[in-house]
Amino acid sequence: MTELLSYLKELISAPGISGYEAGIRPIIEKSWQPLTDQLKVSHLGSLHGLQRGTSPEPRPSILIATHMDAIGLMVNAIVDGFLRVISIGGLDARVLPGQMVTVHGRQELPGMIVATPARLLPSQIQTGVVPLEYLLVDVGLLPQEVGKLVRVGDPISFAQTPLETSGETLVGHTLDNRAGVAALTYCLEILRSRPHDWDVWAVATAQEETSYGGAQTSAFQLHPSLCVSIDVTFGSEPSSPNHLTFPLGKGPTLGLGPIVHPFLYKTLKELAERLEIPVSVEPTPRNSATDSDVMISTAEGIPNAVIGIPLRYMHTPVEMVALKDISRTGRLVAEFIAQLDDTFIDKITWDD
Repeated sequence: MTELLSYLKELISAPGISGYEAGIRPIIEKSWQPLTDQLKVSHLGSLHGLQRGTSPEPRPSILIATHMDAIGLMVNAIVDGFLRVISIGGLDARVLPGQMVTVHGRQELPGMIVATPARLLPSQIQTGVVPLEYLLVDVGLLPQEVGKLVRVGDPISFAQTPLETSGETLVGHTLDNRAGVAALTYCLEILRSRPHDWDVWAVATAQEETSYGGAQTSAFQLHPSLCVSIDVTFGSEPSSPNHLTFPLGKGPTLGLGPIVHPFLYKTLKELAERLEIPVSVEPTPRNSATDSDVMISTAEGIPNAVIGIPLRYMHTPVEMVALKDISRTGRLVAEFIAQLDDTFIDKITWDD
């Protein structure tokens, strides 16, 4: 548990906004190096780690996708030394004022998100949530200095220090989806000491928060037999509807809907029951808002499953996740892979 905690803290302390994943990719690459037989970076910046199976070639393969990119901000104007910003990915603007950030300009600059004083705002928003277009980033420098170090288009990442709670949860930014990266890493650790017939492609995808481009191109390039997405899902919060959110610490969710192949859902659910890993069913009647949404229709179509890690306060700089949900997710995926044999593909029929 301590190793998982320290690793997750390291992951969420690194920048890696969607389309700008260079800050986080080396950290994942270092942790996957001893756990894989081959590591490569795709043309779009996704990290591909291959753990070879033991059955005769040509072997079937499974791709486990977990996106490493995060939401963030981008400079879209500089006014008197203050930075106006737009979002990269979806952001909950209600909690942005007062948050610490890092501006990735000609050098990294610490800054803070501030709001225009209420009396200077349009009357209709003086007492409500301040929209993003009225928020600014202050880096504490004179205007001429800001002009030398910052340009329109520079990305801005969140910079809060991770907070460990007494309830075996962690609070911080970018837990969507570094929690999934941690679960996949734990899965690879388990499989390194367990024989498995199939090849395993561990993929830390790029650009999930903006385009799903990393997952789509990696699935096309690697052409696996099956795909599984590990991502976060909405955790229960105060006054949140029970039928739309899932409790922290009670295990991952299994997606059920058009994106998920019914045989894979059934297999994972039965396996979780045998392993006594608690899971919740997450209905996804349309898309799943995960990498599986594009991997399912890549090439001739790839059967997919979706596993969610409950996360509170999603798309804010203060997300919260339970460590036991991450470890349970990694174990469930590892056990699923370990039981794949050369007859499994023939069992996959669309019988709902």
